[in-house]
This record gives sequence, structure tokens and C-alpha cells, in this order.
Amino acid sequence: MALIVHKYGGTSMGSTERIRNVAKRVAKWARAGHQMVVVPSAMSGETNRLLGLAKELAPAQSDDTYSRELDALAATGEQASSALLAIALQAEGMPAVSYAGWQVTIKTNSAYTKARIESIDDEKVRADLDAGKVVIITGFQGMDEGGNVTTLGRGGSDTSAVAIAAALKAHECLIYTDVDGVYTTDPRVVPEARRLQTVSFEEMLEMASMGSKVLQIRSVEFAGKYKVPLRVLSSFTDWNIDINEEARSGTLISFEEDEKMEKAIVSGIAFNRDEAKISVLGVPDTPGIAYQILGAVADANIEVDVIIQNISKDGKTDFSFTVHRNDFAKTLDLLKSKVVPALGAQEVTGDARICKVSIVGIGMRSHVGIASKMFRVLAEEGINIQMISTSEIKTSVVIDEKYMELAVRALHKAFDLDQPVA
Repeated sequence: MALIVHKYGGTSMGSTERIRNVAKRVAKWARAGHQMVVVPSAMSGETNRLLGLAKELAPAQSDDTYSRELDALAATGEQASSALLAIALQAEGMPAVSYAGWQVTIKTNSAYTKARIESIDDEKVRADLDAGKVVIITGFQGMDEGGNVTTLGRGGSDTSAVAIAAALKAHECLIYTDVDGVYTTDPRVVPEARRLQTVSFEEMLEMASMGSKVLQIRSVEFAGKYKVPLRVLSSFTDWNIDINEEARSGTLISFEEDEKMEKAIVSGIAFNRDEAKISVLGVPDTPGIAYQILGAVADANIEVDVIIQNISKDGKTDFSFTVHRNDFAKTLDLLKSKVVPALGAQEVTGDARICKVSIVGIGMRSHVGIASKMFRVLAEEGINIQMISTSEIKTSVVIDEKYMELAVRALHKAFDLDQPVA
């Protein structure tokens, strides 16, 4: 039959009973004749528990101080869930073997807590598959050139699964989560949100980058680069569901726009409350100033999102950008201690109470006035826009965090996302 990769999130692996259900589901696919590779996350809450223990031992220190040991610690969560799943499969009478990322080997760079995959050795995995075994590989982790355990950052198990599927040239990668697919927006914010039958890779990439929590953005990037077919579906359906029905459920992330794809102008509303805004004020308006600011931030392994530079006045300008809220304090300290004194800027200010709201849709390519409609809807709700970012198929705004849910609900209704596609 086909080589299939299953990925299960922390809630799917959250108890021995849930692990047993995962094992029954995987065994069903294997008995149908498929070669099966499974990538599980740590049991729900386990990574936070482990990192919390480290914080108790070193409460005053930056995570950077102990980054190598934190990776070695956090990686044990996935190792435990992988071993437990292998045991559950064997108890079901299904031959199975578990491997840590460093045993496969999944090679990464040495950027602890944010490592990137460089290569995957598939020889051992293929030998086990050919021997009729289900292969379980820890998500979220790998090994650098020096033999150190590394982790890929939060949500890294999605990236591991897609990367493994790409290396093995899998027929499909199924991402099992606690939701049954990709929705027009978060149903917890908008109860009328609809599940999408299909979504284009480009739309999914934008939605992931704009804050949709269904898939981690690096996993979508991997899928796009290596053309890995992805399907997002729920692990909380009956494990004994007909395999053909299961294979058609959830949301398919498609790489080809065709007549069957949903043709809404806007496909979804994404939002992200995990951002913070930083402004460097009174910067000399000279060539290279953006590099001098953002180069130092990049060297500290901090990712930057929305960027705005204001019009020059009297040879000075203001430069604003957003970072993940977890990097807010680190970025402020870096700019205040090193960058601002070197540039002769006036001051650095920050706001950790902002959020980003985005409209996404491939139909935006061929329709005018979509962004202006978004701005009008927000204005009618009395919501002030602080920053704007656009691409061919999305428009994002940075607003005060307290208006996030109001903005999402208003935009979802204004673009008729609560209505079935004709």
C-alpha cells in the first residue's frame, strides 16, 4: 500500500487511555497494509512541567544560560511518549520500535531551543518498515554536529513529522490534533466558524505565520518546500472509524488550486496575541540603519515580524517592529544596552499589550478593495490600527490586545465566513 506518517499532539497522548487509542488507530492503518511511521509529542503538560522544574532550580537566570541542558531535559518528554506508544502497540500484537531523534539520526544546527533540521538519515527507519514494524520517532528534537541533543522550539513535533515524511517520500502526512480540521477562525472566539474541506498551501502558510495554532509555521514551510501532502484531523474520533472515511476527513492542505477548491475571497481570519511591539525613536535616517537595528536582533536569534519605518523629519526617523512576546524583554535589553548607544537614538519604547489580526485568502489576488473593507470594518468598531503588513494573499494589522476578539468577530461576519461556500 502506501507509506503514511501520523503525528499526534500532546492532548492526543495525554493519558495511558489516549495512548492506547492512538495505538489501536495506528495498528488499524498498519493492518490495512500501510507502512506506518508515527511522530508523537510529549504528553500534554509534560514539557511545561519539566521546564518548570528547571526554573525552580535557577529562577534568576536567563534560559540562554542553560540552553544546552534545557534541551536535554525537554527532549525526555517525547522520548517517554514514544516508548509508551511502542509498548501499547506491542501489547496490541503489532511489532513496533521507538527511536529518539538522535538515534535516527535527525541532524540539526546548534541553535539550542530553536534548532533547525539539516538532514535525516532514513536507512534504519526503512529497514524496520521493510521488516513489518511500526516505527515511532520522537518529535521536537534532533542532534547537532557535536552530538548534543537539540530541540526545535514549541510546536516542533509538527516540523519533525513533515520533515520525516519528506525524507521518506511518504504518500501523506496526517496531523492528528484536538480539533477536526482548519477553521475559518478559532471557534472559541467565533462559534459560527466553519471547518474548511480544503485550504491551499499558501493560505495555510499565511494563517500559520499570522497566528493560527493548528499547524506550526515551520512545518508548513517544510511541506511547501518538499510538496508533502498534509491533512489535519481529529484524534478524538472513534479509533475504529472506517479507514477510507478517516482518510477523507479533516482539512486537506492542497498544493494545487483547482475548481474543487473553495473560492471565497477571504478564507480565514488569523490572530496572534503572543506579539509585542518595540519602537526605536529618534534614529538617524541614514543608509543601513535598519540593518544596524535588526542585524543585532537577528544575531541574538530573535525573530522579527511586522516592520515599519516612519518618514524622516530633521534627519531623524522612528523604527518599529514586532517580536514574539517571550523575546520582548530580551530585545529591549539588547537595544538599550548595545544598539541605541551606538546609533545615538533618543530612546526605545515597548508595548507587550498588542495583537495581530489578519485576513487571508487566495481570492484576494483577483479582487480589489479587500484591505479597505477590512480597515472600514475596524473603524466602524472604533478600533485603531497601529501597524499594517500585507502580502499578495493577506493583510495584517497590529491593534490593542483588548480589541482582538471584537475585531475577529466583526471581520468574520463582514467577509461572510459564517456562510457555507456555494
